[in-house]
Amino acid sequence: MMSVWDIVKAAGIPALLVTVIVSTFVQIRSVKRGVQALLRDRLIQGYKFFRQQGWADEDDRMNLENVYVQYHNLGANGVMDDLRNKFLALPADPQRAAQHNQAQATPSDVAPGTNFIDYRGGIGR
Repeated sequence: MMSVWDIVKAAGIPALLVTVIVSTFVQIRSVKRGVQALLRDRLIQGYKFFRQQGWADEDDRMNLENVYVQYHNLGANGVMDDLRNKFLALPADPQRAAQHNQAQATPSDVAPGTNFIDYRGGIGR
């Protein structure tokens, strides 16, 4: 007499379960990598916008910091740490930005005339 397990094995259910588990794992990993790529792009574009503007207020800082934290939680490898530090070094108000910009040469990380996506949604230059 066949046991229930023998019937399940004969029907190929364990192989089907392994296939479903592996497929789900691959999909989750792909979604994670895609989200991480989008967050990385958001960080880069946000930094370029605020570097070009010359300053970032507290709301902007909190927003970009939240994006950075979520990016980092997905298993970041430290690539964005330098960009985050540069962003946090920007002045928090326009008056300090004028002083900050006078003290620096032309920014090397955002060349003049570079096209970038405006952090607030449009395309800027």
